[in-house]
This record gives sequence, structure tokens and C-alpha cells, in this order.
Amino acid sequence: MTAVKKQKIKYDLFTGKALFLLTFPIVVETALSLSLGMIDGLMASYAKSGAGDNILTAITAVDQVSSFLIQLFSAFGVGGAVITSQFLGAGEVDEANKSAKQLIALMLLSSLGVMALCLALNHQIVNALFGSAGEETLENAYIYFYITSASFPFIAIFNSCAALLKAQRKSMNTMLSGIISFFLNIGFNALFIYALNMGVAGVALGTLIARIFPAFFTMFLLSRKSNIVKIKVFEKFRFDWGQLKQILKLGVPSGVENSFFQFGKILVISFITIEIYQVGGLNIQSAANSVAYNINTVSSIVGSGINSATMTVIGQAVGAGSVDQVKYYIKKMLHISYVGNACCVAFTFAMSPLLLNFYNISGEARGVAWNCLVLCLSFQFVTYPLSFGLPAVLKANSDMKYVMVSAVTSMLLMRLGLCYILTCEWAGIHLGAMGLWIGMVSDWVVRGILFGGRILSGKWKRSSGRLYLFPVEKGYCERIAEQEVAKIFDK
Repeated sequence: MTAVKKQKIKYDLFTGKALFLLTFPIVVETALSLSLGMIDGLMASYAKSGAGDNILTAITAVDQVSSFLIQLFSAFGVGGAVITSQFLGAGEVDEANKSAKQLIALMLLSSLGVMALCLALNHQIVNALFGSAGEETLENAYIYFYITSASFPFIAIFNSCAALLKAQRKSMNTMLSGIISFFLNIGFNALFIYALNMGVAGVALGTLIARIFPAFFTMFLLSRKSNIVKIKVFEKFRFDWGQLKQILKLGVPSGVENSFFQFGKILVISFITIEIYQVGGLNIQSAANSVAYNINTVSSIVGSGINSATMTVIGQAVGAGSVDQVKYYIKKMLHISYVGNACCVAFTFAMSPLLLNFYNISGEARGVAWNCLVLCLSFQFVTYPLSFGLPAVLKANSDMKYVMVSAVTSMLLMRLGLCYILTCEWAGIHLGAMGLWIGMVSDWVVRGILFGGRILSGKWKRSSGRLYLFPVEKGYCERIAEQEVAKIFDK
């Protein structure tokens, strides 16, 4: 008896060209955004002769605190963007517009609250986390944190508008914003640091100005009438508690996950600054960790950008309702992530010796930083798409609670627990900065196992309530929903 060959279905919700036009600009934007931290640290290390280690340590520490606080409200942007993508995938344009307005209003109010808290409790927050870091480092941290806290509302507006533009496949717009912001930051840093000799305050002011511009620019782009999802700035507005509840349902788990992740980063840095151990000197270990962290951001540029594009792709595929189509795009985006990640990690590996020489730190700190980079980059080849790409897939399908529980559990056990054992005094291991990075790569491995297991189990399929799990319904959805979505984006 001749076996019947299964007909291969061609999915065209996102063609190869559409995926490239969505993903490439996001990768460029992410590259510019993530590299700013490295460039800020590099320029700051020369801001004041003889104090490069202290300034660099202060900026890196405050950036971790800022990232933690930003995650408390930016996670709601993830929830809102997922909802908007799903509405667009289902052809529900009016609902997508309503959710976009609710998202921006929520993000603005929450970010203003975070800004006010940080400005009022500047010294208390810095002292609580880095109180034993040294007087000069603390003074630099106070200044940098105070000025950059004023940028939080602008970050919130940009993140919201950028997510909504990406959800409707307009990532070229956010890339343009990122390019202009990148050069504004470098230009103002050079002016304030070298021409006006403002030190750490100059770095902070350059960062603030570079964050103000993209907020206004992306809001302007989102208000254009040609957009599928658009915002009218002066339109009468009222909160829709039903949609806010949806955004919060997705945003709160994501916020808990992201903020715990950032809090874990802050705590492991504090293992050095509060002098739990001394290996070759406090400043050497702190500076080495800061430089390795900054350079390592380069290696995740492509992967991070692809993860952002994955949210849009999977979100719209979920909205279209076909399980098989979602599986197809999960595999496709995972393949793209592995190729892009491998290229970016290999490039960072090759460039690390050169980048290390650019930093104004001691030779011993430079050697410690190199060892940390060799460790993390070796693991990142395999682990990054699984530990950070698969969570993007699950979030796009509204499976936020599983991502939250898994990520927090892994972070507590590996990034904090193992790291503490490898660095604390009582255990006697005393690995210094290397102990922090061993804990981090162990966290990547555990995350990859947990998220990979969730995908393979198939339990994620029911999270959104939008996927049709039976053959008749699936076939109907493929024919109807894809036609409606194509009409929307062809207009």
C-alpha cells in the first residue's frame, strides 16, 4: 500500500522579505541602544585622570539600578504590545487601537511615579545597594543616578511607541530614531566630558538628551494617519478597565520576571562592592566585572533584536489562530536566532582583546575581564537562543506566568545562590568576578532547559485562548484569518 505524502502548507503571514524588513532594523536599533552603555563606560573611564575605575564602576552600578526600575513599568509595554499584535493578527484593528492608547497612558503614569521616587530617594537607594563602594564612587553614583532618573518617562514613551510601531511592522521608523539618538548621545558626551570637563555629570546629561529625542520622535511617527494603529495626542481619553486588566494580566508577570532578573544583577555586583570577598583588590574586581559586562552587551545585540522581532511575528501568528502556523514560525525564528547569535558572539570574541585595550583600567583588571568574557561567550553560542529567545515565544502567546516562575526560580538558584557560594567569605572559594559569571552562565543553562521543556510539552498552546487546536477549526482559521491580516497590511 502506497503511503500518502503529507502536503506541505506554505505560510505567508510573514514572507522572507517581510521577516527581513522587520528584523534587520530592530537588530540595528538594538545594536545602537546596547552599545551606548559600552560607549558611555568607555568615554567615562577617561572623564577624570586617575579615577577611571571609580567612575566606570559608579556608572555601571547605577545603570543596573536604572534597568531594574525601568523594568517595573516597561514590562507593561510587553503586555500591551503582545495584545496589540494578537489583535492585528486576528484582524481586530479597532481593538488594537484601543489597547495602544491604554498602554501609552499606563506607561506614562507609572514611569512618572518611578521618576519621582528615584529623585526623592536618590541617596538612600544608592547607599542601600552600594554603601561600601568608596566615597568617590558613591559621589559619582549620586550625580549619575539623579540626572538619568529624569529620563524614565521618556524611556517609557519610547518603549511604548516603538513596540506599537514594531507590532505593525514599521521597525524602520524605530531604527531611524535609534540612529539619531546614538549620535546625539556620543556628541553630547564628547561636549560635556571633554570640552566642558563635566565628568560623570556630562555622561548623564548626554544620556538624558539622547533619551528625550526618541520619545518625541516615535510619538510623532505613531500619530500619523497612515498607520494601522495610531495615537491622537489631543484626543479625549478615558481608561478602559477591561483592556487595562488584560495588559496588567500579561504585564505583571513579565514585570516580576524582568525586575527580579535586574535585581539579581544588582545583588551579584554588590557581592563585590560590599566587600564580601577581596581577590586582588576591590577596585580591580569591580572594574573587571564592569568592563566585561559592557563588552558582553555587544554579543547579545543580534539575539536581542531577533527576540524583539519574535514577539511581533509569534504574536500575529497566534492572533491568526493556527497552531501549525505558530509552530512553523517558532522554528523559523529559532533558526534565525541561532545563526545571528553565532555570528555576533564570534565577532565579539574576536574583537574583545582590542576593546579591552580601549578601557582606561589597570592591566590586572583587564586580565580578569578577559577570563570572564572567554567563559560567558563560550556558553552563549548555545544557550542564548534557548534561554532568551524561547521566553519571547512564550510571552507572545500570553504564557507569561510560566516564564515568570521559571526565570525567577533559575535566577534565585543559579545567578544568586551559586554566585554567592562562589564569592562569599564562609565558603572559602573566593573566585572574585569570575564567580559572578559562572553563576550567570549556569542561569542561562537552567533557563534554556526550563523553556525548551515548556515548548516541547505543548502546554503553551492554551495560554492565549486564541489557538484552534482541532483540525477543522485550524483549517478554517488558516484560510480566513490569514486573508484578513493580509488585507490589513496591504492597504
